[in-house]
Amino acid sequence: MPQAAAIPVAEPIPDPAVGRAGGSDFTPLLRTVREQGLLERRVAWYARGITVNFLFLAAIVAGMVLLGPSWWTLLLAPPLAVVSARMAFVGHDAGHAQITSDRGRGRFIQLVHANLMLGMSQEWWNDKHNRHHANPNHIDKDPDVAADILVFTQHQTAGRTGLRRWLTRHQAWLFFPLTTLEGIALKVYGFQAVFSRGDDRMPARRRVTEGALLATHVVAHVTLLLTTMTVGQAIVFALINQMLLGLHLGMAFAPNHKGMEMPDPENSEGWGHLRRQVLTSRNVRGGLLTDWFLGGLNYQIEHHLFPSMPRPHLRLAQPMVRAHCLSLGLPYTETGLIESYRQALGHMHEVGEPLRAGA
Repeated sequence: MPQAAAIPVAEPIPDPAVGRAGGSDFTPLLRTVREQGLLERRVAWYARGITVNFLFLAAIVAGMVLLGPSWWTLLLAPPLAVVSARMAFVGHDAGHAQITSDRGRGRFIQLVHANLMLGMSQEWWNDKHNRHHANPNHIDKDPDVAADILVFTQHQTAGRTGLRRWLTRHQAWLFFPLTTLEGIALKVYGFQAVFSRGDDRMPARRRVTEGALLATHVVAHVTLLLTTMTVGQAIVFALINQMLLGLHLGMAFAPNHKGMEMPDPENSEGWGHLRRQVLTSRNVRGGLLTDWFLGGLNYQIEHHLFPSMPRPHLRLAQPMVRAHCLSLGLPYTETGLIESYRQALGHMHEVGEPLRAGA
């Protein structure tokens, strides 16, 4: 589960590809990618996808209204979770400036998809995701591998007692069940960040905007449920919807870095952008269905090397990235979807071994 974090003023997630690459091993690859036009935005592609998402959302809402207080309405909870996940992927891409290079428009798109449609704070997410991209899988710097409900290195198991100790011992088996809480957790952490007192690092104007959108999301969501269903049906619908959303997002995030190289100050000194991103990331093989289901995050290596690269270009960049890594003797990890889960869960099982041995 992600951890709540202090929030500075959110900025678009930085992309080293648009800065100075110097004379590093990354320079030739960056030059090739630029020459191929793969960093140019695909506004029309995203516009079509966003339109389709909102049309499906409208159809689901219409179905809820027409079915009314019937248990058959619960059948619409899974498709609503799928549409919500699609919007989460759009919000992610907007935060990386993949959709447009205009910062104001990109922020507006992300606010609509994250705060208004999902009830998740844009500012909180950008802060956490910025730090992840800067130092993926880094033991001390990546918030995604900080010890929380789950742990990712054996030294993080020290001092775990009670429920947390039990969770760590069995975390590989519990990972996917726990991801059903991810959608709720993202909302909770976002609300805590926006409405927390005593933290003035988020500008007041942005705090008001975010807070208003989060409140609108809650009011609209609750109103829709309670005007179309009984209270009991509404609660069951919400639980199914949020649990499936969390599972979908968890299945998209799980293969990306878990079980890959985990840098620390001792073993990663001198790593450049190319090595830091490639060695800590895992790609997932597959076709268009895999691309759709994982929101393009199956091209995790390309995404980390070029965060602002539009999603449809990641597949096109993959052959040249893989060839470049091969020419440098740099391991390029790519597996099938099931194997990626096996490796990720295998790593988590290995991390919990000291506590199982102690038991």
